[in-house]
Amino acid sequence: MTLLADARVDAGSMSDAALVRRVLDGDPRAFTLLVDRHLQPCLRFATRMLGNRLDAEDVTQEAFMRAHRAIATYDADGNFRTWLFAILVNRCRTSLLQRTRYVRRVLTDEDALQDATAVDRSESTELRIEIERAVAKLDPDQREAFLLKHVEQLGYDEMAAVTGAGVSALKMRVKRACERLQELLGEVNDVAP
Repeated sequence: MTLLADARVDAGSMSDAALVRRVLDGDPRAFTLLVDRHLQPCLRFATRMLGNRLDAEDVTQEAFMRAHRAIATYDADGNFRTWLFAILVNRCRTSLLQRTRYVRRVLTDEDALQDATAVDRSESTELRIEIERAVAKLDPDQREAFLLKHVEQLGYDEMAAVTGAGVSALKMRVKRACERLQELLGEVNDVAP
């Protein structure tokens, strides 16, 4: 029985684990609901990690395809978002490694910037752009840890499960990322008229 056929089921209130069970039972609509639920955070993270909306869309799609193929390996006692982000982080890392020449890029695509930015819309566009540029200049490990902690709001234990790094290493990466961002944003303020 599919979600569409079962009018008694409120799919929006179903847990991720319940949706995964439905996927495993052969309900294709259940995976669509999982994608709908997790697409924006995944796309936001990938856009900020890769600095390019098209690359982020490709990596996010690959992550969801891999998740679908490996859904039977998901442990229902674990957090689906954490499991999915582990796949996404690995796809982002692979994408960064596959670039023939890695150049730190500034996010200039306004649509991507708007979609990836979780900042209050009342803040100035100029400030958002400077923050995005500063985040894009972080080392990939620091950027990854910073985004997982401060944008995706994962706890350090979840981050460790996603990245495979230890909690203390992740705390240090976040600390160094914050320090580096302060430096970079301080340089912007020093140059500003």
